[in-house]
Amino acid sequence: MKTYTHILFDLDHTLWDFEKNSEETLYTLYEQFGLASFGKFDSNSFYKKYKFVNTRLWDMYNKGRIKQAELRESRFVKTLTGLGLEPHEVPQGISEAYLDLCPTKTAVFPFAFEVLDYLQPKYGLHILTNGFKDAQHVKITSSNLHGYFKEIVTSDCCGYKKPDRRMFEYLLDRISVKPENCLMVGDNYECDIEGARDSGIDQVFFNPEKIKKRRSLKPTYEIHCLSQLKEML
Repeated sequence: MKTYTHILFDLDHTLWDFEKNSEETLYTLYEQFGLASFGKFDSNSFYKKYKFVNTRLWDMYNKGRIKQAELRESRFVKTLTGLGLEPHEVPQGISEAYLDLCPTKTAVFPFAFEVLDYLQPKYGLHILTNGFKDAQHVKITSSNLHGYFKEIVTSDCCGYKKPDRRMFEYLLDRISVKPENCLMVGDNYECDIEGARDSGIDQVFFNPEKIKKRRSLKPTYEIHCLSQLKEML
């Protein structure tokens, strides 16, 4: 294995458990906004529909097909109208309530702190995320991840989104490190793995659900639990 000096982490779905935190938030909003009163769907259907809509909107955002504002403004409208509500029935303020509450949730993936404690004395650790600056910094602080990372680069602050190599180069310039001395850890094959590869950076594909997908090229490494990083590094 190469000698790495810096490790770049994605945040959502890699360290911060987006699915668990989002699910908790959506169940709270279902009660808070009285969505049961419409009699059209239960809380579980609400969560599943939101997950479906949000995943597809994020894919469009990562590909540059929609802007941040459209993603934030449309996901609850698309979710709730898809469940049978009329547009005028979508509760005012539900999107803002989600944005206020979800980033304060604290669930991280198993072994996240153990692995970061192990890696921090040996490597420079950094965050590279397509998430929005305001929400990402709240997530990192609320979940006690803030003390581990020297640089936290969001797509907002650098003007580019993974897999655009310019986002990776932006971080490398900030830390004055060559790509061959870095390792990228992330769950999104297109954004994290292909983006890092195109930038000359080795990759660790974090695939906890062991999803099999046809790919033209394999990642440098693949793991299913963060604890495996301790065995590798």
